[in-house]
Amino acid sequence: MNFWEYLGNRHQQLLADAYQHASAVFQCMVVATVIGVLIGVATYRSGWAGNLATVTTSSILTVPSLAMIGLLIPLVGLGVAPTVIALTLYGLLPIVRNSIVGLRGVDSTLVDAAKGIGMSRWARLLRVELPLAWPPILTGIRVSTQMLMGIAAIAAFASGPGLGNEIFRGISSLGSANALNQVLAGTLAVIVLALLFDAAYVLIGRLTIPRGIRA
Repeated sequence: MNFWEYLGNRHQQLLADAYQHASAVFQCMVVATVIGVLIGVATYRSGWAGNLATVTTSSILTVPSLAMIGLLIPLVGLGVAPTVIALTLYGLLPIVRNSIVGLRGVDSTLVDAAKGIGMSRWARLLRVELPLAWPPILTGIRVSTQMLMGIAAIAAFASGPGLGNEIFRGISSLGSANALNQVLAGTLAVIVLALLFDAAYVLIGRLTIPRGIRA
């Protein structure tokens, strides 16, 4: 059968795999965002601490995804657990780096003015510094999401959820009638999901970033 016939026959399974793929990436991005911003907040005031956080998360990203998942399987088993841990770790670098850069880039005169009117350190952080650092933080989240969309496909190696199962089934049966259709369907679905997520981030940016800051 041709590719379109294959999609018609397998659309329910593809939709289920796409939902699992998107759900895994979304949940891991939420966790990675919380951890990454907290690391940025904890380290941006210190040069050596910020560099250490950036170097550490950069080192994690250099570990091949297959190796990372393979190392996690003996510790946490197959399935969702190694997928979640690996994706969360891989998503940290852009968020940590952009959080540090964004917080360090906040105009010191604005922080001093907030201090002058009696704001506590936490109030300045939450009401002045983080809102002004939000644009680069959001950019880091977008970059992480695009990376994780592709990396999540490797989760099929550990019996994880998502579109990687479709791709791996096609690769393992190369030469059969629908092998290329399976690989193509899984790959295109990952690309479509990545574009949809990116469009959602653009909308979030328009809703959460004041026009003056965007300009």
